[in-house]
Amino acid sequence: MSNGHTTSGLDLGDQQLTERVAAGLGAVETLLRAEIDRGHDFVIEKALHLAEAGGKRFRPVMSLLASEFGQRPGSERVVKAATSVEMVHVATLYHDDVMDEAERRRGVESANSRWNNSVAILAGDALLAHASRLMSQLDTHTMAHFADTFEMLVTGQMRETIGAGEANAVEHYLQVIEEKTAVLIASAAYLGAYHAGASEETCQALKRIGAAVGMIFQIVDDVIDIYSNAADSGKTPGTDLREGVFTLPVLYALEEEGAVGDELRGLLTGPLNDDESVERALELLGRSGGRRRALEAVRGYLDVVERELDGLPDIPAASALRHLADYTFKRVG
Repeated sequence: MSNGHTTSGLDLGDQQLTERVAAGLGAVETLLRAEIDRGHDFVIEKALHLAEAGGKRFRPVMSLLASEFGQRPGSERVVKAATSVEMVHVATLYHDDVMDEAERRRGVESANSRWNNSVAILAGDALLAHASRLMSQLDTHTMAHFADTFEMLVTGQMRETIGAGEANAVEHYLQVIEEKTAVLIASAAYLGAYHAGASEETCQALKRIGAAVGMIFQIVDDVIDIYSNAADSGKTPGTDLREGVFTLPVLYALEEEGAVGDELRGLLTGPLNDDESVERALELLGRSGGRRRALEAVRGYLDVVERELDGLPDIPAASALRHLADYTFKRVG
């Protein structure tokens, strides 16, 4: 996700809702900083490094929107839950950067580049400690929910690291992003609704909406990486290919019969090291049905969002969630 806090330029289609969510995000930022500041200076500096680099604070926005379906929207408990989820998210970024050997994150030097892998891992662990403390102030149900969520996150990371093996590559990929990305957005929505006092049925519906939005986000990002113009997206097309990461549109293209599929299977045997190979792969992918099939999968998740929202009250937050999912889809261009 790109830099810049969501509070600047946040528009949820309803002025009062936008103001409530913006106020909630302000409270999340304040609590995030206050919690991290509790540690020793040398830990604080490292833990704040990525937390302060910004990001869209998308998960807290999901928590705050989901809380609108309960009796206590944006309450102190909702803010604590939203902050906990964001801390866990930032912690996973530190760990991801170590595993990916990343040099940049959120427009700043990654912690592993700036210091070293051990410091980056420990900074992530410090944030998990802060998140656990906040959750313990809520209730044991939140702690149990988080344990299940974190287990899924770790499972997804390990599943990705080990690779598909004999499993179907498309199914493996979808399972990885469900566990690595969608689960935390689902958790944000669930905990926001739960701590606002929504019914269990409503909490579960919002959890499913959060998961579907997470899947949409990740697949759209993967499509943009392959098919977008660098000037439009700010990303260098084919970054994933250079790293040997084959995402949904690529996996669908690799399944194709015919000359395009054959050449791609010969070309994509691992990371692509030279610009010429990347250009050729992008050209072939452009001629394949990979993009179309990936976007069909996205439409399936958009249908889930619509179906679940149809069963919830028609309040401004429902329109905002619908708009959020549509907007994400339209980023593809």
